[in-house]
Amino acid sequence: MQAAENLANSRVEENLYRQFGGDLFVTQHCADNIPTVWVGRKHLIEVLQFLKPSFSMLYDLFAIDERTRVHRDGQPAADYTVVYQLLSMQRNEDLRIKVALSENDLSLPSATSIWPNANWYEREAWDMFGVDFVGHPSLFRILLPPTWEGHALRKDHPARATEMAPFEMGPERVAKEQEALRFRPEDWGMKAESDDNEFMFLNLGPNHPSVHGVFRIALQLDGEVIIDSVPDIGYHHRGAEKMAERQTWHSFIPYSDRIDYLGGVMNNLAYVQSVEKLAGIEVPERAKVIRIMLAELFRISSHLVFYGTFVQDVGQMSPVFYMFVDREKLFGIVEAITGGRMHPAWFRIGGVAQDLPNGWDRMIREFLDYLPARLDHYDKMAMQNKMLKERTVGIGIYTQQEALDWGITGPGLRATGSDWDIRKKRPYGGYDQFEFDVPTAENGDCYDRAVLRIEEMRQSLKIIRQCVDNMPSGPYKSDHAATTPPPKERTMEDIETLIHHFLNVSWGPVIPEGEASVMIEATKGINSYHLISDRSTNSYRTRIRTPSFPHLQQIPLISKGLMIPDLIAIIASIDFVMADVDR
Repeated sequence: MQAAENLANSRVEENLYRQFGGDLFVTQHCADNIPTVWVGRKHLIEVLQFLKPSFSMLYDLFAIDERTRVHRDGQPAADYTVVYQLLSMQRNEDLRIKVALSENDLSLPSATSIWPNANWYEREAWDMFGVDFVGHPSLFRILLPPTWEGHALRKDHPARATEMAPFEMGPERVAKEQEALRFRPEDWGMKAESDDNEFMFLNLGPNHPSVHGVFRIALQLDGEVIIDSVPDIGYHHRGAEKMAERQTWHSFIPYSDRIDYLGGVMNNLAYVQSVEKLAGIEVPERAKVIRIMLAELFRISSHLVFYGTFVQDVGQMSPVFYMFVDREKLFGIVEAITGGRMHPAWFRIGGVAQDLPNGWDRMIREFLDYLPARLDHYDKMAMQNKMLKERTVGIGIYTQQEALDWGITGPGLRATGSDWDIRKKRPYGGYDQFEFDVPTAENGDCYDRAVLRIEEMRQSLKIIRQCVDNMPSGPYKSDHAATTPPPKERTMEDIETLIHHFLNVSWGPVIPEGEASVMIEATKGINSYHLISDRSTNSYRTRIRTPSFPHLQQIPLISKGLMIPDLIAIIASIDFVMADVDR
């Protein structure tokens, strides 16, 4: 372990050491080269408050169970670790702050007074690991049922139902579960009445058509006006991060498809790039361009679903049918290339599953020539519709600073005037080779959030056309020992190659120890996988940071004082997927 002042590799680290003294910190090298600094619990809030003016966004907050991890050289002793990943969009910098905790004293001061979006992240860390955040306004389960026993992401918690006792749902259990679901306004920080009024409480969901999934919002109403609202998530939780611990690096790829299930292979991209960063794999140029082309096709597919359902939720029925026809045409292309449609799981560690088939370019060119006129037609049909504008213009407004405070990324942030797009600010996977614009708006309302996604489809068409016109030749997969599946050419020539191929396919590659995450501009905002390898065939810890999770947390802020129909427009404009929220 080395003193931090001798290892300052960035300006922000230097500022920290100058303010607090280097002896307070321990630095850690990560494969992604993001500055990572350990700080003691006693000084955590002081350090975070000092960093807030420079790092306006708490990008992620999560915990790690370190108790069975072997390769932790240079890191402070810890049974558990809590990680705060901060993002400065102004300076285009990241910083990780880590805090070591012992098993018999799992508590930290809450950071909700510094970044409001820490609320849900801290609840999740308590739910999954049992970390107590002192001063949190409502620290109770967020993803698991209130009656759940234990903390599911601890290493000693069972990963399969077969490792647990048989589940029984007798009368006593039914009564217990029903009582746990009882709504008590005071548990959510609400009052049942004021000095001169009695409030009404209404459940929107968990199966309301406008939420497009299993999602509940408890509303506090004064007549028809929303006084307060509490989003209630977790109904769709499937334990994706837990499943990653028992899948090989390769076999987890199909699971990533099911996170933002409208994003298709774009989910694969965030995951495999982090694995490649850990393994030091260089992806061939042809594979990079193929990936970008498929990712942008899925961006269009996802935005078409958003467009149709957004318009439908505010009162128009016809456009969604037209847009789903366009999506079917796009899926025809995806199926011809990958063999799959919504969930092709086609990207691989080191490249893609196979080369492009004959005639791929003709199909895509036809789609590129077809869609722009359709988008022009939809603009007249939907976006210029007087009723739609009355329902969405000036509704659900938030400022750029509020967006940063609540962790809003993607079109939701760009609707406030920010031009932050990872593809431009931190070009990954070859995006620096492409010409495209980043559309922005100024009002930060429901209408602007829709307009931006529509313009993003046009920019995606522009990127895809460049892919078709400039597709490089060469291999579609890296020639690297950790690439999956590995090269097969010599498997029939010598036993060593055959054994290597067999083990790499069945067990997967052994990835060097370390930590890494790579941000991508996903369909709904910034997505990343923070992967920890303990030099094994599977991940020690997989943290999935999704854009939809913080986006829903902001609903109470932007719906207060409005009416229920306005809330429906707000929900429609956010563009979320519940599997992306609950994982």
